[in-house]
Amino acid sequence: MFVLSVRRALKKSKTLRYGVPMMVLIVGGSFGLREFSQIRYDAVKVKLDPEFEEKLKRNTVSLESEYEKIKDSAFDDWKNIRGPRPWEDPDLLQGRNPETLKSKQA
Repeated sequence: MFVLSVRRALKKSKTLRYGVPMMVLIVGGSFGLREFSQIRYDAVKVKLDPEFEEKLKRNTVSLESEYEKIKDSAFDDWKNIRGPRPWEDPDLLQGRNPETLKSKQA
């Protein structure tokens, strides 16, 4: 008797027929994805070589140290040269003289 009333309710109600299974799929999927992604991160944990790890700790580079290296550089004579596009001849660009290139090729 109870089974018949549940079947009747499932046939009548679209929420029970489509909504509940969809919500179970969404919530269950999120838990499943969390478990699978955790397995991935657990498997990737790799120990670094102790020498390399020590070298990384000693070799700290800060923004201030890099600024000190380049602050006295003179950029007055600097010239911006556009690189070649894929369809352009790279020898004709980059500040090169096309006449000297033709004489070299001949």
